[in-house]
Amino acid sequence: MGRILSEVNLAYIAGLFDGDGAIMAHIEKHSEKRFGFRVRVIIKITQKDPKILYWIKSVTKLGNVDKDRTTYEWILRNQSEVLDFLIKLKTFFRVKNKQAQLAIEILQIEINSQKDLLYKAKLADTLSGFNVRSKGRRKNFATRIQESIPRND
Repeated sequence: MGRILSEVNLAYIAGLFDGDGAIMAHIEKHSEKRFGFRVRVIIKITQKDPKILYWIKSVTKLGNVDKDRTTYEWILRNQSEVLDFLIKLKTFFRVKNKQAQLAIEILQIEINSQKDLLYKAKLADTLSGFNVRSKGRRKNFATRIQESIPRND
């Protein structure tokens, strides 16, 4: 973040996250990764009016504002920026503090073995369980990864 955010701005943004934000973990096939998958944490805030989202982008110097069919989203995908931002926000969360702590843990795990990848995927599954919209359609990433590992490994 280009400049240090004030506590007031951090608290305000954390409040927006608590109400209209999401902290999500995605597992993606990725041919360039050693074990064929990568785990990414993405954070976003959704609003009908984009003004506050452009303000967040302006004060943080992070993320992008995208238009969906009927809403706008401020989305942050860069993993090191997501980690730094969640660490700064976590003391201000009232609702999403467990999700933030879990996401921070996911982001801090280095994948040096298939066991590390599987553990990170299980944490991603746990994080998905917190998201209301993910409950009915989420995939069991840990099982998907386990199935892709040859049995003799």
